[in-house]
This record gives sequence, structure tokens and C-alpha cells, in this order.
Amino acid sequence: MFTGIIESVGKIQRIEQRGGDVRLTIDTGKMDLADVALGDSIACNGVCLTAVALPGNGYVADVSRETLDHTTLGDLKGGSPVNLEKALTLSSRLGGHLVSGHVDGLGEVLERRDDARSIRFRILAPAGLAKYIAHKGSICVDGASLTVNRVEGPIFELNIVPHTVQETIINHYHSGSRVNLEVDLVARYLERLLLGDQAANETEQASPGVTLELLAKSGFMG
Repeated sequence: MFTGIIESVGKIQRIEQRGGDVRLTIDTGKMDLADVALGDSIACNGVCLTAVALPGNGYVADVSRETLDHTTLGDLKGGSPVNLEKALTLSSRLGGHLVSGHVDGLGEVLERRDDARSIRFRILAPAGLAKYIAHKGSICVDGASLTVNRVEGPIFELNIVPHTVQETIINHYHSGSRVNLEVDLVARYLERLLLGDQAANETEQASPGVTLELLAKSGFMG
């Protein structure tokens, strides 16, 4: 688990092709690795990766074909900047929100514009994720816990303050950039819980998700 508070902007040092998948060597920059051991998890652009080697100035991780196909990690090149965060511990502050490091889908930056000292972004999410994105709710974009300022169907808007711009890779975004999205875990679990016993008979393809009828049946509507 992670918090979505980026600890360091690292850099891809090396990409090795390994029989269809890849091995990444990542320079972790200012991140303190003193408490990191082999097998520990470090999120890279919101993707939970396992450290298989610790060369001293970073970590090495294997990335499966499945992960390459469903995240932006396959777009990385040598020198690409990446958001990094070590796994949450029981003594960590939960400054963002609960993040699993499992990407739900890919978003596309539609617009970037300055707003005083902040930067506003409009991002298109996959249609299937739209129901989990709420005004003033949380969403994880490339591993960063961010607040949704506005929602229009599958399009949501972010207002990024100067500190976040400086401490993450967000300043590299432009129209057309692809980003890893993870929706709020609470929203996903709530949807499943509301199905009750019906959940055992639903398939992912057939499930209608949270509907007005389901909310009424569950006592959330008069």
C-alpha cells in the first residue's frame, strides 16, 4: 500500500529486454534507501514494483508483459523521469489517500493551462472508471494523490499547485500525454458491498455497478 505522496522524482537509468518483458534500473534521486531491502515494494509512476536488486543509488525491478500492456511503463525510455514512493508502513503518515499501486486504466491529458501560479489539467479517463471519480474526491495519477476539482462525464479537472509541480513529473505533462490512473479504493469496495449477495452471481462484464435502483434498495434513497 502507498499514500500517493511522491517522495522523489527518479530517472530511468537502464531498460533491459528480457524475453518479452523488461528489467528496469531506476535512479531514485533524493529518496532514502537505508530502510529498503530486497523484495520491498517501491511504486514507479503509480505501479507497485518489487526491488530485485539494490545497486546503491536506486533499485532494479522486473516488469511483466501484463504490466507493460496496461500501464505507461512500456512508454518509458532511458532518462525518463518517474514518480517514486516507498511502501506505506504502520508508522507512516497518511498524507494522501490509500493507494494500492495497481493501475485501473490509462488516462489522456486533453488540456493544460496556467491559472495564476497553479496549472490546470483536463484528463480523459476510460468510460468504465468515470463512476468512481467524484468532485472533490481523490484520484491517483502516476502515483500522485490528487483532488478532483471538476467532473464532466469521463473528463475530470485537476488544479496543481506549485509545490506538486516541482516535486512530481506533472510539469512534463502536455496535451496527449498518457497517465496511469488508480481510482479511490473506498469507492470500489463500496460498490461491491452494495451488491450484497448479488455479488456472488455477477460477472465483471454483466455487473451494472451502482445504480439508482440499487441505492434505493439499500436504503440510501427515499
